[in-house]
Amino acid sequence: MSSLDLKWKVLFSVSVIVNFTCIVLVIFHSETTHLSWTRKTATEAEKVASISCSGHGRAYLDGLVLREDGKPICECNACFTGPDCSLFKPSCAVDVDSGNPMFLEPFWKQNAGSSGVMVAGWHRMGYEFEDGSLISKQLESVIHKLHETVGNANTSNKYIVFGVGSTQLLNAAVYALSHHNSNSSPTKVVASAPYYPVYKSQTELLDSKKYKFSGDTSSWKNKTRSSRTNFIEFVTCPNNPDGHLNKAVLQGKFARHVYDLAYYWPHYTAIPSPMDEDLMLFTLSKLTGHAGSRFGWAIVKDKDVYERMVEYIDLNTYGIPRETQLRALKLLNVVLQGDRREIFRFAHTIMKTRWEKLAEILSTSKLFSMEQLPSQHCAFSKQVRPTSPAFAWLKCEAEEDEECHNVLREANIIGRKGAVFGVENRYVRLSVVNSRDDFDLLLQRLQDLVSKH
Repeated sequence: MSSLDLKWKVLFSVSVIVNFTCIVLVIFHSETTHLSWTRKTATEAEKVASISCSGHGRAYLDGLVLREDGKPICECNACFTGPDCSLFKPSCAVDVDSGNPMFLEPFWKQNAGSSGVMVAGWHRMGYEFEDGSLISKQLESVIHKLHETVGNANTSNKYIVFGVGSTQLLNAAVYALSHHNSNSSPTKVVASAPYYPVYKSQTELLDSKKYKFSGDTSSWKNKTRSSRTNFIEFVTCPNNPDGHLNKAVLQGKFARHVYDLAYYWPHYTAIPSPMDEDLMLFTLSKLTGHAGSRFGWAIVKDKDVYERMVEYIDLNTYGIPRETQLRALKLLNVVLQGDRREIFRFAHTIMKTRWEKLAEILSTSKLFSMEQLPSQHCAFSKQVRPTSPAFAWLKCEAEEDEECHNVLREANIIGRKGAVFGVENRYVRLSVVNSRDDFDLLLQRLQDLVSKH
């Protein structure tokens, strides 16, 4: 090869490298310029996420800013304090009254990148989507896919209604079903005790002439077939607070049912078969743990009932925030990624372990009793599984312990008393889905209480 040929080859190679480098730099500059607002937003979020709270709390973008550097301070778990939540308060009462589903927080920390949502200031500023509706068609499609995957509800040929959590949908359902009442007397809203207290409190708060809360279903069991009174029965499966897979009690022409299936997920119970009821309610909070996002959905068979529920949501809040729908879409896509079982394995492992520890302590107790729920075959996991409900439904056995919540309160455990659920106060509900700190402290306090009796 001549020196001239070698020279031209070297020059050509250098030219290619220079051109390639320039192209890369142009692309990089273009992308970084185009992504300038996302970089700034991401940097802000990362700074807050990097704040150390000793594993006993967390900092948020919208948290209180009391530090000199302008960063939000740590918000500590109950019974922890200090600038970084590292100080434990030994005499603190553990609050397991609320079913705050923080047990799933570690899963979302592990999946922070895939589950994060960055929302531009101009994102969907209008009232409606492009098609004039108030719901994301993409999110609606993902919900159908979710239930098909889990096998807990049949959504074929059914309508989907979005709500601000399932709480808004509860009364939307009552509103819609009570319109079928042609009688002068109001529709009776009932539920089987122990029942979720919002059925009663919400119905009474709205104080409609069309319907009123009428107590325990058992009081009306033998009256629906011979009576022309209209009934709306809430059927909670699994039940909050006792974990039973409830079925409808009232039958007949004048009885309609709302199936509250908030906890009908593999975390909490075996899924024997898909539910295929006329009106079924679900909520994001019990599936993914995102109670603060306030997103729920109803699966409705009857078109007229569906339209009445949509009317209620439109008049009440004019739909669900677009940011909430976007976040729900992102989260459910993570739920359905990979083999579509990761979150269910994660959640069931935690709940199973917690129940094993809880049952071990209570098995030696003469102070408390708790009904043993039977194991069932789960079509989702293809295994026979024991139940692992969100709540422990305890009963104080000592004759003098009529106020069971007071017995626990003296041991620095805050539970929810039975009267709230329509039964005697010999019962108390304890949450099993709170943070690890809360649950570990609950075990410790129960162990101390049981060992003294």
